[in-house]
Amino acid sequence: MKMSSCLTGLLASSLLLGCSLTSTEIPTSERQVGEATAPKNIIFMIGDGMGANYLTAYRYYLATEPSAEVAATIFDELWLGISSTYPADNTFVTDSAASATALATGVKTFNGAIAVDQQHLPIGTMMQLAKRLGKANGIVASSQVNHATPAGFLAHNPSRRNYDAIADMYLDYRVDGQIVADVILGGGTEYFIREDRNLVAEFKANGYQYADNWQDLAQLTQKPALALLAEKGLPSALNNPEPRPLARLTEKALKLLAPNEQGFLLMVEGSQIDWCGHANDIACAMAEMADFAEAVAVAKHFVDQHPDTLLVITADHETGGLSIGADGIYAWLPQVIMQVQMTAAALAEELQALNSAAAFYQRWMELTAIELPEDVQASLFAARTLDRRAFRFALTEQINRASHTGWTTTGHTAADVPVLAYGKWQQDFAGFQDNTDIARQLMQYVLRYAGKNDDNIISTD
Repeated sequence: MKMSSCLTGLLASSLLLGCSLTSTEIPTSERQVGEATAPKNIIFMIGDGMGANYLTAYRYYLATEPSAEVAATIFDELWLGISSTYPADNTFVTDSAASATALATGVKTFNGAIAVDQQHLPIGTMMQLAKRLGKANGIVASSQVNHATPAGFLAHNPSRRNYDAIADMYLDYRVDGQIVADVILGGGTEYFIREDRNLVAEFKANGYQYADNWQDLAQLTQKPALALLAEKGLPSALNNPEPRPLARLTEKALKLLAPNEQGFLLMVEGSQIDWCGHANDIACAMAEMADFAEAVAVAKHFVDQHPDTLLVITADHETGGLSIGADGIYAWLPQVIMQVQMTAAALAEELQALNSAAAFYQRWMELTAIELPEDVQASLFAARTLDRRAFRFALTEQINRASHTGWTTTGHTAADVPVLAYGKWQQDFAGFQDNTDIARQLMQYVLRYAGKNDDNIISTD
């Protein structure tokens, strides 16, 4: 994909687009008559940590057994291209903050940075641009809403760990006097209701409807709206008593944003795919992939009903170095994974409370159905006295061994990630691209829909 080189800069409270954001040359065969106008609505979905190997694993996971028919998933139906993810600090392996910055601004930066460049200067984001041009904005995340990926679209900070300051910026940073995000759905009450500041009260004073539980979520009837449904991240999809959590939040966000006359930009993050990868927890990862797939289906249905919408799906990086098959064994057993009823973290918490070896193994069997030799039973029971993290990895080792799942790291890898698209101008995302190319393309659409170019939206406020 050929792109113009563009640096979007944010100086103080000004959104300054002082670069050449010219339109990509598109063959006329890819544009139907009457499609000169760029997509009105953009849904940008990010599976955090979701490498191509996760899509492959999910496909076989749904087959349940090696002998079963393997069918294409919703991800397979939409898969068009692949993207590189490297940051600007010569490490090749990005973190979520640097990648979020690239995906939100079209500019590479250093690991840990939230929409600032290598000199720590703020970079304008696509949501700030969209707000300036009359679009509504929304973010949905299964993490806390001020985590690295959503933060990259709404805030500026040299460290992703400055959670309170990032949350403050969601309210304090304005474009033309307006808060950038019209809809914010996810977790994070710990950062929005603090001893030093009650951001929820301030959002409500600015006209935002608010919900802090799933029942009240239904009462959000119009934007602006804020829902914080957990202290930090939402419960893992494998443990969450609420069905289809990310899909339901996506449905709500779309319903709230759709009436905006100039369209909207919605970012949806499947945040905890990454968390499961860090934990090397395959049952957790597949549950999060299923949750993300449900949300993708919701977005795809919206596009079908609103053909002036573009859906783009990618990942910020791959997590864990997941391999489908391990230890030289030519097999992978999703049926083993499907019997695991809890994340390893939840398993560890429950099993560590048991002091009887017999009760321990009985509960293990109830929750995993994985039979263990007596010596392994004894070893695992003894491991319960370790710290929670070490015990959790002892549990995942048994699940991974039984299912022939492999991992190379508890961190990120530099593997390329998939790019999926559906709807208006979807073919613009076919083939190989960099993560910055995706952002630049989407920002071009925001400009073109408004009939603007960079020269006539420069602002010095």
